[in-house]
Amino acid sequence: MMEAAARGAKAAGGLTIGILPGDRADDANPHIDIPIATDMGHARNVLNVRAADAVVGVGGSYGTISEIALALKMGIPVVAVSPPLSSDDIVEADSPEAAVERAFELAGAA
Repeated sequence: MMEAAARGAKAAGGLTIGILPGDRADDANPHIDIPIATDMGHARNVLNVRAADAVVGVGGSYGTISEIALALKMGIPVVAVSPPLSSDDIVEADSPEAAVERAFELAGAA
């Protein structure tokens, strides 16, 4: 999922930053311009969320659930496709593209 997001961001002319769980910057996918190797494992989810103006979640792996919960606790807007949990604070979207569009809208309103 993260590689697809980075690929889309690059295709749209964006600068991509990868906050990596391990200690090797060269573990980043090929679409990352600025890799940040944290050697923090899952604890790096806090950095991912804190650096965001809005969070997009797709599906419900434990990392996604963790980032959604952290964002909600920090007051950061969350848009989800097939959300793993239900909350009035999560904006649902029908596709990743719709989720990104809505996240930009919410981030601009924050």
